[in-house]
Amino acid sequence: MSEHIHHHHHHNEVTQKSVKLLILSFVINMLLSVAEIIGGIISGSVSLIGDALHNTSDAFSILIAVIAFKIGNKKATGKYTYGFKRAEVIGGFVNLILLFISGCYLLIEGFVRIIKPEQIEGMMIIWISVLALVIDAITAKISLHDAHHNANMKMVFIHNLADAFGSVGVIISGLCIVWFGIYRIDGIIAILIAAYMIIQSVLSFPQIVNILMNAAPDNLDLEDVKKTILSIKNIKDVHHIHVWCISEHDVALECHIESDDANIMPQIKNILKEKHGICHCNIQIEQQACKECCDL
Repeated sequence: MSEHIHHHHHHNEVTQKSVKLLILSFVINMLLSVAEIIGGIISGSVSLIGDALHNTSDAFSILIAVIAFKIGNKKATGKYTYGFKRAEVIGGFVNLILLFISGCYLLIEGFVRIIKPEQIEGMMIIWISVLALVIDAITAKISLHDAHHNANMKMVFIHNLADAFGSVGVIISGLCIVWFGIYRIDGIIAILIAAYMIIQSVLSFPQIVNILMNAAPDNLDLEDVKKTILSIKNIKDVHHIHVWCISEHDVALECHIESDDANIMPQIKNILKEKHGICHCNIQIEQQACKECCDL
């Protein structure tokens, strides 16, 4: 006898107004990135170009968030039976690769500028960076509204806050150039921005790869899950147990349960949700253990 239970957990939705504001933020940030790149080329500032690259990465993070909200609302199909939530993870993976490559490029350019400093137009750096700081602050304010109940929006907020600090760093670089003629500071700021980009991508990489590889969440112990199921009355054994992440927040489980109680399913579902946060369950009830079944 077998039975399947599918339970869908709905997270707090981001308001449509916030999504529209995020789209506007993406457009503004992309225009800002273009302005920073042009300004960086004209002024000769590699730190300004670095801030533009980081800003571009975060702009795409905003776009990915918007796309995730849109795609996440689509219903599962016969082909994509778990829905489209993992599209956000794939987008994040591509974004991290681009962030890492941009960081490496900027790191090399920063060291070159320290070894061979070039004359830079400091005032242009300052004015463009002040504009960037204002836009980063506004974008952070927009994402803050939903950041307290949505992890994706929280990430957008943190990225924009980091952008704001990066803009402050470039402003300091411009002031040092204008006031003291210290051109090497441009390369130093570029290296600091590059280091942040590389560290951010490296730290985030394992989590995304684990989701794509169907790994169990880091905060979930498979043996604890097994003990939880075996603690339920009338359950003799549990085997063929697998736990994986459908998306960043949705955890799924499949297993075989040896039990004579065919009505035990709701109890299993509830205890797994309450104790381990597992909300998608595919459970097969057996009166005796299957001989051909084995754990992968």
